[in-house]
Parts: sequence; C-alpha cells; structure tokens
Amino acid sequence: MKLTKEQKKEKAKELSATLKKTPHFFVAAYQGLKFQDLNDLRKLLKPLHAKCQILKNSVMGYALKDAKIEIPEAAEKALHGPNAVIIAGEDDPVAPAKVLVKFAKEFEKLKLKVGFVGGRWMGLPDCQKLATLGSRPELLGNLAGTLYSGVAQSAWVLAAPIQKLALVLKALEEKKKSAGAAA
Repeated sequence: MKLTKEQKKEKAKELSATLKKTPHFFVAAYQGLKFQDLNDLRKLLKPLHAKCQILKNSVMGYALKDAKIEIPEAAEKALHGPNAVIIAGEDDPVAPAKVLVKFAKEFEKLKLKVGFVGGRWMGLPDCQKLATLGSRPELLGNLAGTLYSGVAQSAWVLAAPIQKLALVLKALEEKKKSAGAAA
C-alpha cells in the first residue's frame, strides 16, 4: 500500500515519540521470511513488550531525525533495503536481542543488521554479544548474590576473633575449675 506524504510524516512522528520513550531498537532484514514466520517473531516479542514493525526507510529516517538520533555511516548503510524495526518495550534490551539472534539462527532469512542501545549504535557482532548477556533480572540477582557473599564473608571474618576469644576464655575457665577441684 502506497502511503501519502502526510501519512509518512504522521507515522514518522509516532515512531519518533516511541523512540524518545524507548531508547533501544534493532533493525533487521526480513526479505524472504514468510508472513507466518514474521508473525511468530511478533508473538515471541510480545511478552517482552517489544514490537516488530515493517516501515519504509524514509519513515525511519524522518523518525530518527525527529528523535535527534545521529545516524553514523555504518548504520545508514544498514537502513537500506526492506527492513523490520524491533523496538524494545522495556528498559531491558537484552531479552529482545536474545529472541532476535535465536530466531535468526532458526530462520536464516532474518538478518539482524544494527541495534541502537542506550544511545549507542551497535553492529551485528555487538548485538550478538549483547544476546549472550543475562537478562536484567538475572544480572540483578547475580549482583545481589555477589554483594551478599561479600557481606557474609566480612561478617564471618569479623566474628572469628570473637569466637576464638570465647573459646580461650572457656578453656581458661575449665582449666581453673579443674585446678580448683584438684587442690
């Protein structure tokens, strides 16, 4: 369906507003994917509050300019051809990246091109590295465990001299009792 110039501008404004709210998105080539496969990808992204949209590159370009997102030359090259834009719905860019990398392995027609995460453009290798990280809850759990173990070890080290002192005092007490009983 051909869009009028006004419709393109309206779509670009909507996308720009979304990009300002959610600073994480990925661009992937989807040409050759069946409609059902693309629909399956959308279903996988839905629980993550992420959306997959097929947009004209001109609409994407206008939206990026309106959102004041600089486009480096490498990313500009990736924005040519039929592209799908995957917008991460939450503050966690790792989960959608994992889904995209896994889906791209299963369906070779989907090719992840670039990502924009936390105000920084990322190429394919960086997006793949991002997908190997744990999700935000996993990383927070690891951090909490690390902090707890540090505190627990410190408490144990600080308690050790007190325990030793208590054992020495108890040994002295028993020695005096045994010396008093022998006298």
